[in-house]
Amino acid sequence: MVFKRMLGALGVGAPSVDTVLTTPRVRPGGVLTGEVRLSGGDFDAEIEDITLGLVAGVEIEHGAGESTGLAEFSRARVSGPFTLRQGENRSIPFQIPVPWETPISEIDGQRLTGMALGVRTEVGIAKAVDKGDLDPIAVEPLPSQRRILEAFLQLGFAFKSADLEAGHLYGVRQELPFYQEVEFYPPPRHAGVVGEVELTFVADPAGLEVILEADKRAGRYSGDAIGRFRVSHDDAARTDWPGEIDRWLTGLTQYGAHHGAPYGDHHGGYEHGYGHGDHGHGYGHGGHYEHRDGPGWGAVAAAGAAGIVGGLVAGEIVEEIFEDDEDEGGDGDW
Repeated sequence: MVFKRMLGALGVGAPSVDTVLTTPRVRPGGVLTGEVRLSGGDFDAEIEDITLGLVAGVEIEHGAGESTGLAEFSRARVSGPFTLRQGENRSIPFQIPVPWETPISEIDGQRLTGMALGVRTEVGIAKAVDKGDLDPIAVEPLPSQRRILEAFLQLGFAFKSADLEAGHLYGVRQELPFYQEVEFYPPPRHAGVVGEVELTFVADPAGLEVILEADKRAGRYSGDAIGRFRVSHDDAARTDWPGEIDRWLTGLTQYGAHHGAPYGDHHGGYEHGYGHGDHGHGYGHGGHYEHRDGPGWGAVAAAGAAGIVGGLVAGEIVEEIFEDDEDEGGDGDW
């Protein structure tokens, strides 16, 4: 992937910049590599620094409703000061660590509807920062995340969309200023009990926090039902996720809690309850019971060979997010 832009801060005859990604597809916790290629213009240019930032389109709630802005969630300085001579060509290699909590935007070449991730190049010239265009990147799921996504499809769920919500989840150790929600329509078996089911991953080097939120429509209690799993990456590969998710959903028709009081489900390793979640600040207000006996899911069932592509809708990148964001006004960076 390449983008090219004249450095407008210097006007006509200015140098140009190409950012070339050699790893356009990465996973959370991986490394994005490439090089920044500069071509000198009609005069010498004093370059103060070159910085790359990973950015994402995030839903921001405010008094007037909701809007989408750009959130930068990782930043790396790849070059200090130097002089780019007239007509000179220079390449600067880079490696950017990808945070473990980076959201998923693509699976098997299919973009997830609603997701927009990119890398932005900033070149500092004569004490002025010239922001280059954004180059889209694709973040694929970790094997542990993929197992859980496949489980939803095996259970007959249909992918709806994905988005990023600004804020932090209640009771979850989280480093990024936003979290991802992957939304599914329920299969016929559960359609009368729950509406949409939202899946959130918060990954780290050791494992995953997996949060499920179901819009409970029937049974003794209604409202948002929250399920929470903590599992290592290795254990995630051995867990019968279709069975676990199905048991959790089935349990929503039999058990519950009123007005956010805790309810504990002792399948081991996860918590389960009802609450009135504030998405801007996290899930629930005391509406969780936490069970910390570790993963105790028992025998492992084969995940099956059905691929994930068929159940996911390819989405187009949000093109306007990857235009020059200097004109975005109040929906810009923070």
